Amino acid sequence: MSNDDGVKSEKQQESNAPATPAVDVESQPVGAVTGSSVGGILRRWRMEDLMRKGSLILRPLALFFSLLSFIIMASNKHGDWKDFDKYEEYRYVLAIAILSTLYTGGQSLKQVHQLSTGKELITQRNSALIDFFGDQIMAYLLVSSASSAVPLTNRMREGSDNIFTDSSATAITMSFFAFLALALSALISGYKLSAQSII
Repeated sequence: MSNDDGVKSEKQQESNAPATPAVDVESQPVGAVTGSSVGGILRRWRMEDLMRKGSLILRPLALFFSLLSFIIMASNKHGDWKDFDKYEEYRYVLAIAILSTLYTGGQSLKQVHQLSTGKELITQRNSALIDFFGDQIMAYLLVSSASSAVPLTNRMREGSDNIFTDSSATAITMSFFAFLALALSALISGYKLSAQSII
């Protein structure tokens, strides 16, 4: 058998063998890493988008409930013993409702400014710290004021249930709803703060 016949038979065997896909060894690990990192980036973007939408909903909600609590308690004056300013607990509810309204109003304005201009008023890390601690402190003050006024309102309602006690209970409820919104907002702020790089 000639040398040419041997080469031809080898070529015939190769053509009869099942075709195997060519594997580029150098590019395989890069492709695998890129696929997993793209999935991770997409998950992170989805989570950040969800957190941003959550903040955009929760802070205005807290502002709305704080403002309602402030207005209802401030207008709760019906003469004689039915004036809110004669009770320390109700004055506390009003003071915290005012603070919460100012804080959540400022935070909402900051978010509107960021959405409209695309620029932050303060650095991202400082903003995350202020959001995290501010939300927690205001949430604590709101639940503290609401819980201090509940026993007084319950005692009054045992004696007589009237528009004064109903208004007081409504203002306390609004403070509690504002607390819930800010407590959830504090969780989101905590996530944003933990997701930032330390350096």
